[in-house]
Amino acid sequence: MKFSFIIAILIAVLLSSCNDEQSLQRYFVNNSENKDFIVLDVTSTILNLDKAKLSSEQKTALESFDKLNILAFRKDSTNAPKFETESKKVNQILKAKEYQELMKVNSGTDVASVSFVGSEDNIKEFIFYAKRDENGFAVVRVLGEDMNPNNILTLMTVLKESKIDLEQLKPLEGLMK
Repeated sequence: MKFSFIIAILIAVLLSSCNDEQSLQRYFVNNSENKDFIVLDVTSTILNLDKAKLSSEQKTALESFDKLNILAFRKDSTNAPKFETESKKVNQILKAKEYQELMKVNSGTDVASVSFVGSEDNIKEFIFYAKRDENGFAVVRVLGEDMNPNNILTLMTVLKESKIDLEQLKPLEGLMK
């Protein structure tokens, strides 16, 4: 009797501790098979860099970066209501306290934001969100270990020197013109 009571309490505690909050990762997984979405996982190999020519700072920045997860919703005449629903879901997720907003731009029909997860010294992911009412929206998760704002800025300079393999990004063609 005592044993069943303890088991019942443990199950109740486990069930009550489950979090129904949506995360970006769960949102990506839930929509990975949805025909209205384009899902891409891109590794650092997309950059086609000669690592021997990189400075130690650039190498450190590149090593902090693991991959990009891209989820894009392509809006058309048949899915406009779903576009509104899905973009509201993403906005709601990004309002959660774990996502710290760095910047937001809103011109009415175009919206973009940059957020991050983690602390300023140990960023686990950067999130770039862009929405254009006539085309759709995209969410890009930049995943890595021990990333920091300096690494991201350095990575941006490395991007200028890279020969990006555009074949990996082909499914996004025409989404954000």
